[in-house]
Amino acid sequence: MIVFSASVWVIGDFGGSVSSNEVTERDSGDSEVTSPEVDSSNQDVPVDTGETELNPAEITFHETYNGMPAGFTEEGYPYLGYPNASVKVIEYSDYLCPFSGRHYTQTMPTLLEKYVRTGKVMYVYRDFPIASLHPTASMGSVTAACVGEQGAAAFWTMHDELFNARNEWGSLQDPTGFLTDLAGMIGTDMVVYDECIVSGRENPLVEESIAGAKALGFNGTPSFQFVSNKDGETYELVGAQPVEVFTKWLDALISGEKPPEQEEPEKRELPFWSNPDTGLAPDPDRPGFTMAGDPYKGDPKALLTVIEFNDFQCSFCQRHALETQPVLDEQFVDTGEVMWVYKHFPLKMHPHSTTAAAAAECAADQGKFWEMYKLLFQEMEQWSEGDPDAELVVLAEQLKLDMKLFTECFNGRNALQRVLNDIYDGQDLIRSTPAFIVVYGGKGGVLRGFKKADTFVAVLQAHKKSALEAQKKEVTKDTSAAKN
Repeated sequence: MIVFSASVWVIGDFGGSVSSNEVTERDSGDSEVTSPEVDSSNQDVPVDTGETELNPAEITFHETYNGMPAGFTEEGYPYLGYPNASVKVIEYSDYLCPFSGRHYTQTMPTLLEKYVRTGKVMYVYRDFPIASLHPTASMGSVTAACVGEQGAAAFWTMHDELFNARNEWGSLQDPTGFLTDLAGMIGTDMVVYDECIVSGRENPLVEESIAGAKALGFNGTPSFQFVSNKDGETYELVGAQPVEVFTKWLDALISGEKPPEQEEPEKRELPFWSNPDTGLAPDPDRPGFTMAGDPYKGDPKALLTVIEFNDFQCSFCQRHALETQPVLDEQFVDTGEVMWVYKHFPLKMHPHSTTAAAAAECAADQGKFWEMYKLLFQEMEQWSEGDPDAELVVLAEQLKLDMKLFTECFNGRNALQRVLNDIYDGQDLIRSTPAFIVVYGGKGGVLRGFKKADTFVAVLQAHKKSALEAQKKEVTKDTSAAKN
């Protein structure tokens, strides 16, 4: 089942290839996940075996960060706290994951104050950037590792800055310059830093950390391994859990007990705009639109629904619209196999894309959304330069729209509000464009970024197969229930 909430989605993320393993962003524990390519071999987990807790005041460390001891494990991973603590917590995280960000801002401060600073917990950070969701996240990991060559305190300073600025550098196609400036801002020796980045010498540490996470069976961020230094037992916890969950686990482990069993998360319904029974149903009073107000093409009763999030000033969106979409229309939409829905997601880096989206909405009011969609991408270089308002009016004239109605709409507020509603709908899921949500039978996935037609076709064929299998299982289940 796909589970969505105002801030969390349980969906598959299929990247650029077709796999039998669905990738899922989970509502359960709020975690982002990547393809579970788990090494079947066992991996030894390093354990601090000291059984005697020392008074933190009796231990002197060469480095501290915010008053807490800071250092690196024998494997080279940064930590805060005392190595002789009762419990070691190892976080596997992705600097650009919103749930890792939530853990950093909402939960980690309490854990540091209550458990790390007091000597009860040693807190280790390990990288687990998810390339299929955040292609540039590993650059942040390498940046922090290179800064960390200049000391553990330097690493933790960079760690905090990367999380605090994640929305800024995460929106850049190439954040190299931003990350370099960030490193310089915190006082990094830039000669040493640049040498590290160019040499790539920290890349293996990041790759080793990713492999370690997968070997433990983790496929989402943030994920945590708890190690009891009293008996060496290990326990895993997945997701941006609330402070209360961590408190129960840590208090139990510190007292020598096992952590409590995790409760099954409450499942939530799909949001209105993506629910096939409600928001995705066709609007009888407005042909070509869903009840949620989004334009669609294809058969509303199709086995698959694809919801496209796009930006009219995005070059990769342009390639999708002009190169890939015609093939998908011919093979899936026109044949009734896919219902295709469009939602706006103009990015901040494109100053005129919101205006273009409003123009498309005004064209939609006259039944010509898809014509304007195609024309906006065909003429993107033309209307996005100079005076976009005037150029968009020219496009409306080319489509032979009623210009009085178009002008009233374009100068009004309603069209813009519809665009803003789409941004709100996608803000907790979409970080870049184009992005596509595939929905079928209560299950689904996200395909991110521009894909060539053959790749996209293969993905949809795989979904079609899965949808048919799910449909058969549902029929069998209903038949068995009727007999009983």
